[in-house]
Amino acid sequence: MVRLTRIYTKTGDKGETALGDGRRVGKEALRVEAFGTVDEANAAIGLARLHAKGKADAMLAAIQNDLFDLGADLCVPEGGNPGRSRLRIADSQVKRLEREIDAMNAKQKPLTSFVLPGGTALAAQLHLARAVVRRTERLMVALAKAEEVGAAALCYINRLSDHLFVMSRAANKGRDVLWQPGATRDE
Repeated sequence: MVRLTRIYTKTGDKGETALGDGRRVGKEALRVEAFGTVDEANAAIGLARLHAKGKADAMLAAIQNDLFDLGADLCVPEGGNPGRSRLRIADSQVKRLEREIDAMNAKQKPLTSFVLPGGTALAAQLHLARAVVRRTERLMVALAKAEEVGAAALCYINRLSDHLFVMSRAANKGRDVLWQPGATRDE
């Protein structure tokens, strides 16, 4: 379990931070950027939860916990701390998202256009969280081109954006704000 007694350590004052395996890297490192953006996605989901109730809130709470797991996964490079068990995203977490997506999507009408972010307050917040998750995914894919990243972690972040999209549609209860191509042109 984590125990935090001091919030500031001054060890990052010169632009470096420690990874979970003890190595020090620049705060601009792609790995740090990736797990930092996971944290940003988690904060955006926290805002969405202000508008969520019941099952939606429970799903988002589980996702927030998963995102801490993902941050822990990313902060220890594959092979870091050999011989020690490290927390990694598991396939079961990806499968849970897939089950929830399928259950929510089964209740939605097929789309006839792309969806604009908006509608209810919850849907708008979920769209913002989805956009941050997509940025997180881009950073994780870039990281995976340079260093090893777990396959389940990459699947999880990809599935999460789909989950947030479908949940936003559920929050709009069939009243999605649809894109109308060219609708604002003067021609």
